[in-house]
Amino acid sequence: MMINDPLSDMIARIRNAHMRKRAKVLTPASRLRQRVLDVLQDEGYIRGYSLVQNPGEFPQFEIELKYFDGQPVIAEIARVSKPGRRVYSAIGDLKPIKNGLGISILSTSKGVMSDANARDANVGGEVLCRVY
Repeated sequence: MMINDPLSDMIARIRNAHMRKRAKVLTPASRLRQRVLDVLQDEGYIRGYSLVQNPGEFPQFEIELKYFDGQPVIAEIARVSKPGRRVYSAIGDLKPIKNGLGISILSTSKGVMSDANARDANVGGEVLCRVY
């Protein structure tokens, strides 16, 4: 199966697993997905993730989803920059998500990071997704 946008695929898998109240979800492994999962883990939106390698199969990440009082911690996750329309933002133009309760994940020249870390590093970049 060919996936045109791997990050959108991972986001859809997380969203679908939350709707079904799953504890874990599998997604194919890649460096970009790993960097985004690192940011989600650092910001407390997921419990963690691990690399699963079965013989004869491609490596996958097993993502442990996080719930609070039976509700998913990730209320909303959406892809911003898509293959047909890339969205770039200078750090001054980046607005807070839900009055600072959410985050934007950016791909910058200094790596993939949250909008708060990008403000600290004073770098802009491609807005990959928004999480609330």
